[in-house]
Amino acid sequence: MDPVAALDRIAFLLERSLAPTYRVRAFRTAARVVRELPAAELRERTAAGTLEALRGLGPKTAQVVREALDGRVPEYLRKLEDEAAEGPPVEGGERLRALLRGDCHLHSDWSDGGSPIEEMARAAAALGHEWAVLTDHSPRLTVARGLSPERLREQLDVVAELNATWAPFRLLTGIECDILDDGSLDQEPELLERLDVVVVSVHSKLRMDARAMTRRMVNAVRDPHADVLGHCTGRLVTGRGRPESRFDADEVFAACAEAGTAVEINSRPERLDPPRRLLRRAVEAGVLFSIDTDAHAPGQLDWQIYGCARAEECGVPPERVVTTWSLEDLLAWTHEGRVPAGVTGG
Repeated sequence: MDPVAALDRIAFLLERSLAPTYRVRAFRTAARVVRELPAAELRERTAAGTLEALRGLGPKTAQVVREALDGRVPEYLRKLEDEAAEGPPVEGGERLRALLRGDCHLHSDWSDGGSPIEEMARAAAALGHEWAVLTDHSPRLTVARGLSPERLREQLDVVAELNATWAPFRLLTGIECDILDDGSLDQEPELLERLDVVVVSVHSKLRMDARAMTRRMVNAVRDPHADVLGHCTGRLVTGRGRPESRFDADEVFAACAEAGTAVEINSRPERLDPPRRLLRRAVEAGVLFSIDTDAHAPGQLDWQIYGCARAEECGVPPERVVTTWSLEDLLAWTHEGRVPAGVTGG
C-alpha cells in the first residue's frame, strides 16, 4: 500500500470523526514529509529504522509507513476503516445524499480551515462531487483570519490556476460573508459581484434583540449578492453549547423565498442548523435549500449525510436543494436568478 495514501486516509477518517486537531495534524504532516522524500531514501530509512529521525514523523506515523511499505494495510488504518464502516450515528439521508453534486460551504487554511485549498478540492472531488465552493471568511472575522479584499483577489487567481488542472471537477469562488449589525455585507460589492457563490452568516452579537436580529437578517438575505443564508440560528449543540439567536423565522424565511436566497442546512455535528422545527417552517415558506458541510478539513466534507437525514425527515423537496443541481444550473441561479425547470419555491 502507498504510505502517503495510508497517512492521508487516516487523517481523513480522523477529521470525519472530529478527532483532536493535533492528532490529525500529525498524520497530515507525516504525509507531506513522506511525499517529498525520494523513494530510495524512504526505503533505506525504513530498513535502517531511522524514520523517526525525520522531522514530522513519530512512532505511530512511522509504523504506518513501515506497514504500508511491507504491503499490508496498516493496523491503525484498518481500525479506523472498521469504525467508519459502521456508518454515521444517523438514520436516513442516503437517497438525498446520492443526489448531491456539490457543497456550497467549505474553508481552507487561507482563513480558519486546516488544509490548503488544493487538498480541500481534491477531497471533494474524491467524494464524487462535480463542484464545490470555497467560502473562506470575510475581513471582520479576524479570529478566523478573514480575507481582506487584497487577499480575496489573490485567492481568486489561485483558484483560477488550480481549476485549469481539475476538469471536469470545478472549484467555485465564494465567501462566507459576515452579516454586519445593520444587515450589510462585510466585503466590497465589486468583489462580491465577481464571486460564484456568497454565503451570508451572522457571527457577532448573536444575542441581539429579536426585532433587531430579524431586520439584520432580512436586509442581508435581500442583498442582491446573497445566495445562501448560513447556519441561521448560530446554535451549538455539543460541548458547552450555545443557544439559538432569536428572530422572526417566518419573516426571515419569507424574505429568503422572495429574494431567492437559499437557507443552509448546516451538516456540522455541533451545529445541525436550523433545528427541525424551523426547517419544517422553511419548507412551508417555499425557500430553496443548500445542504452544506461547513468543512474546515478534508474529512469533514463527508458530513453531508447529517444534513441529508434531517432534510428527508423534515420533508425538504430534493429539487429545491441547490446542492443537487448541476454546475450550469447552480451558476444560472447565482448569476442570473434562474432556477431549473420544474423547481417550485424560491
